[in-house]
Amino acid sequence: MNSTIQEYLDSLRGKRIAVIGIGVSNTPLIKMLLRAGLSVTACDKKERKDFDGLIEELESLGAEVRLGPDYMDGLDQDIIFRTPGLRPDVTPLLAARERGSVITSEMEVFFQVCPCEIIAVTGSDGKTTTTTIISELLKKAGYNVYVGGNIGKPLLAETPNMEPDDMVVLELSSFQLMTMDMSPDIAVVTNVAPNHLDVHKSMEEYVEAKENIFAHQSTENLAVFNWDNEITRDFSKKAPGNVMCFSRREMLERGIYVKDDAIWCADRDGHRKVLLLSDILLPGNHNVENYMAAIAAVNGLVSDETIRLFARSFGGVEHRIELVRTVDGVRYYNDSIASSPTRTIAGLRSFEEKVILIAGGYDKHIPFDVLGPEIIEHVKELILTGDTAEKIRAAVENAPGYNGSNPPIRMYQDFEQAVLAAHSMAQPGDVVILSPACASFDRFKNFMERGNAFKRIVREL
Repeated sequence: MNSTIQEYLDSLRGKRIAVIGIGVSNTPLIKMLLRAGLSVTACDKKERKDFDGLIEELESLGAEVRLGPDYMDGLDQDIIFRTPGLRPDVTPLLAARERGSVITSEMEVFFQVCPCEIIAVTGSDGKTTTTTIISELLKKAGYNVYVGGNIGKPLLAETPNMEPDDMVVLELSSFQLMTMDMSPDIAVVTNVAPNHLDVHKSMEEYVEAKENIFAHQSTENLAVFNWDNEITRDFSKKAPGNVMCFSRREMLERGIYVKDDAIWCADRDGHRKVLLLSDILLPGNHNVENYMAAIAAVNGLVSDETIRLFARSFGGVEHRIELVRTVDGVRYYNDSIASSPTRTIAGLRSFEEKVILIAGGYDKHIPFDVLGPEIIEHVKELILTGDTAEKIRAAVENAPGYNGSNPPIRMYQDFEQAVLAAHSMAQPGDVVILSPACASFDRFKNFMERGNAFKRIVREL
């Protein structure tokens, strides 16, 4: 049986605690531990000047702080919380464990003390959108919902406010899952493909981390898997509890599938049509799959009518092929998170029609060769701005099949001028999408600021 957060904090009294990483996920944890009167050392590789007064605030609450390149030297505290991006087998942590330290994380403790049902989502793609759809559907159905993990905010400090009838929806990365020894009540795996192999030692390790989302479930729990993905189909054979798969390609005897341009659910009560594909505002087959995963997760918790009403109005997660508005029959999408050619390519492939593309930004010195042919195939008007404009132009002009005007290419130094130019050339039925294929740092602090600038301009049209 789970302990409460107060019981957990009481168990830490008299023990020395270290928290590695003074970032978004760990700062509320540090403050909670300090306010409970515990001994806390906060460690981070960044310098004091990088924290805009936060270090002084933590010190005023009683924290000892270790900053800079030697921030993990001499770790010997009784309890050590690692940040998700730090591998659990780095030398300082291994040495601390040898000396008797317990290595844990904010998320691992949250699973121990959470008083209500947890739905968690992982996968190589689609995590954020699927997590958001699930949480919003539950809210529409009347549940009090907490959203956290990779999106939302850290939830450990929120547990005193949670009631048993509430719902928690988490997005979990492979880094968070690596050391998890508890699994959620409902686990969702959207897909698994090679990813984060710059941090994981091998594809096998990455897959094993993903498996932790269901490996510790009970026979009463539910796991949702993508039947069309070879790795997650294999997961479905390993899950200890109930399994529901979803497939865009095959009709399933039990699960979620597509037939006659609709999403169907097959469960113990038979086969029923849940949602017309035409009701889904989000473009692309990948978003059909995201809805299928979400429908499997909330089956029995949310009515089909609630799902239909939601799908007809949900314009997407902010900055991820987000429908901003429709003006004079023209749909404007914000895909500012697309900071690489591959993400822009995925965005372009989401639309059946050719689009008006606004691209360009900070130069990360990556090649745009792969982007050229995709632009020729999927773009009717190309508008370039930012430091990489000339490089993207060259990639298009040098691509096979380019004839000098397929598509026409226009260059603008000013970002707002680029958006207004797209507006002026768009006709009813067109799609205008900001999908830069580049980082934002040439003009903006981050992709969110860039996306918000785009949305402001579009809303003022």
